[in-house]
Amino acid sequence: MKEDYVHGYSEREAIRLVDQAKTLAPLMHHDTSYPEGCMVLEAGCGVGAQTITLARNSPHAEITSVDISEPSLNHAKTLISNEGISNVHFQIADIMDLPFEDETFDHVFICFVLEHLSDPVKALKSLKRVLKKGGSITVIEGDHGSCYFHPETEEAVKAWQCLVKVQTDLNCNPLMGRELYPLLTEAGFKNINVDPRVVYVDSSKGELVDGFIKKTIIAMVEGVKDQAIESGLIDLETWEKGIEDLHKSAEPSGTFFYNFFKGIAIK
Repeated sequence: MKEDYVHGYSEREAIRLVDQAKTLAPLMHHDTSYPEGCMVLEAGCGVGAQTITLARNSPHAEITSVDISEPSLNHAKTLISNEGISNVHFQIADIMDLPFEDETFDHVFICFVLEHLSDPVKALKSLKRVLKKGGSITVIEGDHGSCYFHPETEEAVKAWQCLVKVQTDLNCNPLMGRELYPLLTEAGFKNINVDPRVVYVDSSKGELVDGFIKKTIIAMVEGVKDQAIESGLIDLETWEKGIEDLHKSAEPSGTFFYNFFKGIAIK
């Protein structure tokens, strides 16, 4: 079952995803690693943006990275090959109907995927089926309702809300982060632990100003421009002013705040 992806599958989006992954790796993955010889499933690997860190943090684990999009997988293969990584196997697969036997994997990793699915509990149950008893699942999601920035203008808020509305209209959930605990509970996982991973950026954090505000957040908002304008959510003048104002949060007088959530649970 292929879901609509709000950001599209352009080369520009692939670059944004890789930039985002590099920027957030220390925050998201400093505690993500798997033992030697274990079997890890990365579900919804996309263009391989998260796969790089996943593989490097666990160089002796066997990682199977799956996605439903063949172009995305081809991009991921090239990316991993260029990085000289050899412990990843790629395979086309639908998260909702995985082509693996029950209890195949020791661990499952899924990042920024559930928010794009209309039935996240079904996806989690499907992943639970192929996870060994006692194995772990790691889930990472953002929450677009946790976004605050300065200076905040009416136009900037409207531009940000376009991202939320476009994704919601696709029957997806831009507020997924706050729902991880109840979703994992409903899917039948145990020993669930969810904690926020806060990104706060001001001009003293130059790497985050560029990597997070400019290359991740603003690039993500700009990606829904056509959908937002064509659907009448916003007019072109307001949109352009909103994007211009969002860029002010990356200036010396600006700040930006956003919450990701990382959940770990056991089957």
